[in-house]
Amino acid sequence: MVDIAKEKKQKEYEKYVKKVTPTHSLPLNMAKAFLIGGIICTLGQGILNFAQSRGLDQETAGAWCSLILVLLSVLLTGLNVYGKIVKFGGAGALVPITGFANSVAAPAIEYQKEGQVFGIGCKIFTIAGPVILYGIFTSWILGLAYWILKTAGIA
Repeated sequence: MVDIAKEKKQKEYEKYVKKVTPTHSLPLNMAKAFLIGGIICTLGQGILNFAQSRGLDQETAGAWCSLILVLLSVLLTGLNVYGKIVKFGGAGALVPITGFANSVAAPAIEYQKEGQVFGIGCKIFTIAGPVILYGIFTSWILGLAYWILKTAGIA
């Protein structure tokens, strides 16, 4: 008797879990990521072309392009729009430079009510901090390996 009630409860729970678990379509998610990532990259290329048409060299135009994309990302994060773009486009919005700017700006905006030091100062790099840390560490390791190989005459 107890086993039947337990089994019935288990089946009801499994039915509930199946009902509330969101279903995702991988091809649809990939298409959305491609679309959003493509729009961001097209915008970047447009900025780059515009800057070069105004007489800037490739390097300076690239710097302006990065600066403007980061600024737009931070502004859209502050206006609570970038989160909606990320929800729709997934990795297409998170991978480019705009996603990194969003990951720095979002915690700063979220924790600003806790003050400059304990809010913004402590939380601004909660998401981007590990990326920066391990990026620097990895580049140091690779630089050391390159130096060793170059010293040994291999590279």
